[in-house]
Amino acid sequence: METIGSPVLWSAFGALVVVALLVDLVLMRHGGPHRVTFKEALAWSIGWVVLALAFGGWLWWYVSGQSGAEEGQRVALEYLTGYLVEKSLAVDNIFVFLMLFTYFAVPEEQRQKVLIIGVLGAIVLRAIMIFAGALLLQKFHWILYVFGIFLLLTGVKMLWAAGKEPDLDNNPLLRWLTNHVPMTRGYVGSKLSVLEHGKRLYTPLFIVIVMVGITDVIFAVDSIPAIFAITDDPFIVLTSNVFAVLGLRAMFFLLAGLADRFHLLPYGLALVLMFIGTKMLLIDVYKIPIAVSLGVVAAIIATTVALSLLRPKVEDPAVH
Repeated sequence: METIGSPVLWSAFGALVVVALLVDLVLMRHGGPHRVTFKEALAWSIGWVVLALAFGGWLWWYVSGQSGAEEGQRVALEYLTGYLVEKSLAVDNIFVFLMLFTYFAVPEEQRQKVLIIGVLGAIVLRAIMIFAGALLLQKFHWILYVFGIFLLLTGVKMLWAAGKEPDLDNNPLLRWLTNHVPMTRGYVGSKLSVLEHGKRLYTPLFIVIVMVGITDVIFAVDSIPAIFAITDDPFIVLTSNVFAVLGLRAMFFLLAGLADRFHLLPYGLALVLMFIGTKMLLIDVYKIPIAVSLGVVAAIIATTVALSLLRPKVEDPAVH
Protein backbone atom coordinates (compact mmCIF):
# COMPACT_ATOMS: atom_id res chain seq x y z
CA MET A 1 0.00 0.00 0.00
CA GLU A 2 1.22 3.51 -0.81
CA THR A 3 2.17 5.64 2.19
CA ILE A 4 4.45 8.50 3.15
CA GLY A 5 5.33 6.48 6.24
CA SER A 6 9.08 5.99 6.10
CA PRO A 7 10.96 4.15 8.86
CA VAL A 8 11.91 7.55 10.30
CA LEU A 9 8.27 8.71 10.43
CA TRP A 10 6.95 5.45 11.88
CA SER A 11 9.71 5.38 14.50
CA ALA A 12 9.18 9.02 15.49
CA PHE A 13 5.43 8.55 15.75
CA GLY A 14 5.72 5.32 17.75
CA ALA A 15 8.24 6.80 20.18
CA LEU A 16 6.14 9.93 20.66
CA VAL A 17 2.97 7.95 21.41
CA VAL A 18 4.75 5.68 23.91
CA VAL A 19 6.30 8.64 25.73
CA ALA A 20 2.99 10.55 25.70
CA LEU A 21 1.10 7.58 27.15
CA LEU A 22 3.70 7.04 29.87
CA VAL A 23 3.63 10.72 30.84
CA ASP A 24 -0.16 10.68 30.84
CA LEU A 25 -0.40 7.54 32.96
CA VAL A 26 2.20 8.76 35.46
CA LEU A 27 1.27 12.44 35.80
CA MET A 28 -2.51 12.36 35.39
CA ARG A 29 -2.68 9.43 37.81
CA HIS A 30 -0.29 11.13 40.26
CA GLY A 31 -1.58 10.71 43.79
CA GLY A 32 -3.70 7.68 42.88
CA PRO A 33 -7.36 7.63 41.81
CA HIS A 34 -8.88 11.06 42.35
CA ARG A 35 -11.53 13.38 41.03
CA VAL A 36 -10.09 15.28 38.08
CA THR A 37 -10.80 18.99 38.35
CA PHE A 38 -11.94 21.16 35.44
CA LYS A 39 -8.67 23.11 35.60
CA GLU A 40 -6.62 19.91 35.42
CA ALA A 41 -8.70 18.55 32.53
CA LEU A 42 -8.43 21.86 30.63
CA ALA A 43 -4.64 21.91 30.98
CA TRP A 44 -4.33 18.32 29.76
CA SER A 45 -6.79 18.90 26.87
CA ILE A 46 -4.82 21.92 25.66
CA GLY A 47 -1.61 19.92 25.99
CA TRP A 48 -2.94 17.07 23.83
CA VAL A 49 -4.17 19.47 21.13
CA VAL A 50 -0.83 21.30 21.11
CA LEU A 51 1.01 17.97 20.82
CA ALA A 52 -1.19 16.89 17.88
CA LEU A 53 -0.71 20.21 16.08
CA ALA A 54 3.03 20.16 16.77
CA PHE A 55 3.26 16.69 15.21
CA GLY A 56 1.32 17.98 12.20
CA GLY A 57 3.73 20.91 11.88
CA TRP A 58 6.73 18.61 12.11
CA LEU A 59 5.14 16.28 9.54
CA TRP A 60 4.69 19.22 7.15
CA TRP A 61 8.32 20.30 7.66
CA TYR A 62 9.73 16.80 7.22
CA VAL A 63 7.71 15.87 4.10
CA SER A 64 8.38 19.30 2.54
CA GLY A 65 12.09 18.72 2.99
CA GLN A 66 11.90 15.23 1.50
CA SER A 67 9.34 15.65 -1.29
CA GLY A 68 8.76 19.37 -1.82
CA ALA A 69 6.53 22.09 -0.39
CA GLU A 70 3.42 21.04 -2.37
CA GLU A 71 3.55 17.48 -1.05
CA GLY A 72 4.21 18.74 2.46
CA GLN A 73 1.18 21.01 2.29
CA ARG A 74 -1.03 18.17 1.02
CA VAL A 75 0.04 15.81 3.77
CA ALA A 76 -0.38 18.46 6.47
CA LEU A 77 -3.89 19.37 5.27
CA GLU A 78 -4.95 15.72 5.14
CA TYR A 79 -3.59 15.12 8.64
CA LEU A 80 -5.27 18.24 10.05
CA THR A 81 -8.62 17.45 8.40
CA GLY A 82 -8.49 13.86 9.60
CA TYR A 83 -7.61 14.98 13.11
CA LEU A 84 -10.50 17.47 13.21
CA VAL A 85 -12.98 14.86 11.99
CA GLU A 86 -11.80 12.24 14.47
CA LYS A 87 -11.66 14.73 17.35
CA SER A 88 -15.21 15.83 16.59
CA LEU A 89 -16.52 12.28 16.47
CA ALA A 90 -14.69 11.56 19.73
CA VAL A 91 -16.98 14.09 21.43
CA ASP A 92 -19.95 11.84 20.66
CA ASN A 93 -17.95 8.97 22.13
CA ILE A 94 -17.52 11.00 25.31
CA PHE A 95 -21.24 11.67 25.62
CA VAL A 96 -21.89 7.92 25.50
CA PHE A 97 -19.21 7.30 28.15
CA LEU A 98 -20.84 9.95 30.35
CA MET A 99 -24.22 8.32 29.91
CA LEU A 100 -22.79 4.93 30.93
CA PHE A 101 -21.01 6.39 33.97
CA THR A 102 -24.20 8.12 35.08
CA TYR A 103 -26.37 5.05 34.52
CA PHE A 104 -24.04 2.82 36.57
CA ALA A 105 -23.20 5.57 39.09
CA VAL A 106 -19.47 4.97 38.57
CA PRO A 107 -17.54 6.62 41.44
CA GLU A 108 -15.50 9.65 40.36
CA GLU A 109 -12.31 7.97 41.57
CA GLN A 110 -12.82 4.95 39.30
CA ARG A 111 -13.66 6.79 36.09
CA GLN A 112 -10.00 7.30 35.21
CA LYS A 113 -9.35 3.56 35.24
CA VAL A 114 -12.23 2.90 32.85
CA LEU A 115 -11.10 5.68 30.51
CA ILE A 116 -7.48 4.46 30.50
CA ILE A 117 -8.62 1.00 29.40
CA GLY A 118 -10.98 2.61 26.88
CA VAL A 119 -8.22 4.75 25.32
CA LEU A 120 -5.69 1.91 25.10
CA GLY A 121 -8.33 -0.39 23.63
CA ALA A 122 -9.36 2.23 21.09
CA ILE A 123 -5.76 2.74 19.92
CA VAL A 124 -5.15 -1.00 19.39
CA LEU A 125 -8.53 -1.56 17.77
CA ARG A 126 -8.20 1.38 15.38
CA ALA A 127 -4.70 0.37 14.33
CA ILE A 128 -5.98 -3.10 13.37
CA MET A 129 -9.02 -1.72 11.53
CA ILE A 130 -7.00 0.96 9.71
CA PHE A 131 -4.48 -1.49 8.25
CA ALA A 132 -7.25 -3.92 7.36
CA GLY A 133 -9.22 -1.12 5.70
CA ALA A 134 -6.17 0.10 3.77
CA LEU A 135 -5.50 -3.41 2.44
CA LEU A 136 -9.12 -3.80 1.37
CA LEU A 137 -9.16 -0.42 -0.39
CA GLN A 138 -5.97 -1.30 -2.22
CA LYS A 139 -7.54 -4.47 -3.63
CA PHE A 140 -11.18 -3.42 -3.94
CA HIS A 141 -11.77 0.21 -4.93
CA TRP A 142 -15.55 -0.28 -4.85
CA ILE A 143 -15.41 -0.59 -1.04
CA LEU A 144 -15.18 3.22 -1.04
CA TYR A 145 -18.80 3.29 -2.20
CA VAL A 146 -19.81 0.86 0.55
CA PHE A 147 -18.11 3.13 3.10
CA GLY A 148 -19.81 6.16 1.57
CA ILE A 149 -23.30 4.67 1.73
CA PHE A 150 -22.66 3.45 5.28
CA LEU A 151 -21.54 6.92 6.45
CA LEU A 152 -24.44 8.62 4.72
CA LEU A 153 -26.97 6.29 6.34
CA THR A 154 -25.22 6.57 9.71
CA GLY A 155 -25.39 10.36 9.45
CA VAL A 156 -29.10 10.26 8.63
CA LYS A 157 -29.73 7.90 11.55
CA MET A 158 -27.71 10.12 13.90
CA LEU A 159 -29.61 13.19 12.68
CA TRP A 160 -32.92 11.46 13.37
CA ALA A 161 -31.80 10.37 16.85
CA ALA A 162 -30.25 13.74 17.81
CA GLY A 163 -31.98 15.38 20.74
CA LYS A 164 -33.55 12.13 21.93
CA GLU A 165 -32.48 10.55 25.22
CA PRO A 166 -31.00 7.06 24.69
CA ASP A 167 -32.82 4.34 26.61
CA LEU A 168 -30.17 2.17 28.27
CA ASP A 169 -32.82 0.20 30.14
CA ASN A 170 -33.90 -1.34 26.84
CA ASN A 171 -30.44 -1.77 25.35
CA PRO A 172 -30.39 -5.48 24.34
CA LEU A 173 -26.67 -5.99 24.93
CA LEU A 174 -26.73 -4.33 28.34
CA ARG A 175 -29.81 -6.30 29.36
CA TRP A 176 -28.11 -9.54 28.29
CA LEU A 177 -24.98 -8.72 30.30
CA THR A 178 -26.85 -7.76 33.46
CA ASN A 179 -29.08 -10.86 33.18
CA HIS A 180 -26.33 -13.40 32.47
CA VAL A 181 -23.25 -12.10 34.27
CA PRO A 182 -23.29 -12.76 38.05
CA MET A 183 -22.78 -9.38 39.69
CA THR A 184 -22.08 -7.91 43.10
CA ARG A 185 -24.61 -5.53 44.61
CA GLY A 186 -22.22 -2.59 44.42
CA TYR A 187 -18.67 -1.49 43.70
CA VAL A 188 -15.74 -3.09 45.49
CA GLY A 189 -13.07 -0.41 45.17
CA SER A 190 -11.35 -0.74 41.81
CA LYS A 191 -11.86 -4.51 41.58
CA LEU A 192 -13.49 -6.00 38.50
CA SER A 193 -14.48 -9.25 40.22
CA VAL A 194 -14.49 -10.90 43.65
CA LEU A 195 -14.90 -14.37 45.09
CA GLU A 196 -17.91 -14.81 47.38
CA HIS A 197 -18.58 -18.24 48.87
CA GLY A 198 -16.45 -19.84 46.15
CA LYS A 199 -18.37 -18.12 43.34
CA ARG A 200 -16.89 -15.53 40.98
CA LEU A 201 -18.96 -12.35 40.94
CA TYR A 202 -18.31 -9.35 38.71
CA THR A 203 -18.64 -5.77 39.85
CA PRO A 204 -20.55 -3.06 37.96
CA LEU A 205 -17.12 -1.66 37.01
CA PHE A 206 -16.52 -4.76 34.90
CA ILE A 207 -19.81 -4.25 33.03
CA VAL A 208 -18.96 -0.60 32.39
CA ILE A 209 -15.54 -1.52 30.97
CA VAL A 210 -17.15 -4.11 28.67
CA MET A 211 -19.68 -1.51 27.45
CA VAL A 212 -16.90 1.05 26.90
CA GLY A 213 -15.00 -1.52 24.83
CA ILE A 214 -18.08 -2.23 22.73
CA THR A 215 -18.62 1.51 22.32
CA ASP A 216 -15.03 1.77 21.04
CA VAL A 217 -15.83 -0.83 18.39
CA ILE A 218 -19.03 0.93 17.31
CA PHE A 219 -17.39 4.33 17.01
CA ALA A 220 -14.34 2.91 15.23
CA VAL A 221 -16.68 1.41 12.62
CA ASP A 222 -18.03 4.95 12.04
CA SER A 223 -14.82 6.94 12.24
CA ILE A 224 -12.39 4.75 10.27
CA PRO A 225 -14.40 4.92 7.00
CA ALA A 226 -14.84 8.65 7.59
CA ILE A 227 -11.13 9.36 7.49
CA PHE A 228 -10.56 7.12 4.47
CA ALA A 229 -12.71 9.62 2.59
CA ILE A 230 -10.03 12.21 3.34
CA THR A 231 -6.92 10.13 2.66
CA ASP A 232 -6.07 6.51 1.94
CA ASP A 233 -2.56 6.80 3.38
CA PRO A 234 -2.47 4.48 6.43
CA PHE A 235 0.19 6.62 8.12
CA ILE A 236 -1.93 9.78 8.02
CA VAL A 237 -5.07 7.83 8.93
CA LEU A 238 -3.43 6.20 11.94
CA THR A 239 -1.60 9.26 13.26
CA SER A 240 -4.64 11.55 13.08
CA ASN A 241 -6.77 8.84 14.73
CA VAL A 242 -4.34 8.13 17.53
CA PHE A 243 -3.74 11.79 18.39
CA ALA A 244 -7.50 12.36 18.51
CA VAL A 245 -7.96 9.37 20.85
CA LEU A 246 -5.00 10.24 23.10
CA GLY A 247 -6.80 13.28 24.47
CA LEU A 248 -10.06 11.43 25.00
CA ARG A 249 -9.62 10.96 28.75
CA ALA A 250 -8.82 14.60 29.50
CA MET A 251 -11.59 15.76 27.16
CA PHE A 252 -14.08 13.59 29.02
CA PHE A 253 -13.41 15.34 32.32
CA LEU A 254 -13.46 18.69 30.52
CA LEU A 255 -16.86 18.12 28.91
CA ALA A 256 -18.46 16.00 31.64
CA GLY A 257 -20.26 18.96 33.16
CA LEU A 258 -20.85 20.72 29.85
CA ALA A 259 -22.68 18.06 27.85
CA ASP A 260 -25.98 19.95 27.94
CA ARG A 261 -24.24 23.14 26.82
CA PHE A 262 -23.38 21.51 23.48
CA HIS A 263 -26.80 19.96 22.90
CA LEU A 264 -26.81 20.77 19.17
CA LEU A 265 -23.42 19.18 18.49
CA PRO A 266 -24.91 15.75 17.62
CA TYR A 267 -26.69 17.45 14.69
CA GLY A 268 -23.34 18.83 13.53
CA LEU A 269 -21.65 15.44 13.82
CA ALA A 270 -24.47 13.88 11.79
CA LEU A 271 -23.99 16.51 9.05
CA VAL A 272 -20.23 15.87 9.06
CA LEU A 273 -20.78 12.14 8.48
CA MET A 274 -23.31 12.88 5.73
CA PHE A 275 -20.89 15.29 4.03
CA ILE A 276 -18.00 12.81 4.22
CA GLY A 277 -20.23 10.00 2.95
CA THR A 278 -21.28 12.15 -0.01
CA LYS A 279 -17.64 13.10 -0.67
CA MET A 280 -16.73 9.42 -0.76
CA LEU A 281 -19.55 8.58 -3.17
CA LEU A 282 -18.47 11.39 -5.53
CA ILE A 283 -14.76 10.54 -5.45
CA ASP A 284 -14.66 9.17 -9.03
CA VAL A 285 -16.85 11.99 -10.36
CA TYR A 286 -15.43 15.00 -8.53
CA LYS A 287 -12.76 14.97 -5.87
CA ILE A 288 -13.57 17.69 -3.35
CA PRO A 289 -10.31 19.53 -2.50
CA ILE A 290 -8.97 18.70 0.94
CA ALA A 291 -8.88 22.39 1.91
CA VAL A 292 -12.61 22.64 1.11
CA SER A 293 -13.32 19.52 3.19
CA LEU A 294 -11.40 21.00 6.12
CA GLY A 295 -13.35 24.26 5.82
CA VAL A 296 -16.73 22.52 5.63
CA VAL A 297 -16.07 20.25 8.62
CA ALA A 298 -14.69 23.14 10.70
CA ALA A 299 -17.64 25.37 9.76
CA ILE A 300 -20.23 22.72 10.67
CA ILE A 301 -18.68 21.99 14.06
CA ALA A 302 -18.10 25.67 14.89
CA THR A 303 -21.65 26.60 13.87
CA THR A 304 -23.35 23.91 15.95
CA VAL A 305 -21.17 24.72 18.98
CA ALA A 306 -21.92 28.44 18.63
CA LEU A 307 -25.67 27.84 18.21
CA SER A 308 -25.64 25.54 21.25
CA LEU A 309 -24.14 28.32 23.36
CA LEU A 310 -26.43 31.01 21.92
CA ARG A 311 -29.58 28.90 22.29
CA PRO A 312 -29.29 26.93 25.55
CA LYS A 313 -31.19 23.67 25.88
CA VAL A 314 -34.70 24.12 27.24
CA GLU A 315 -35.49 21.60 29.96
CA ASP A 316 -38.68 19.62 29.58
CA PRO A 317 -40.96 20.50 32.57
CA ALA A 318 -42.35 16.95 32.47
CA VAL A 319 -38.93 15.62 33.50
CA HIS A 320 -39.03 17.44 36.85
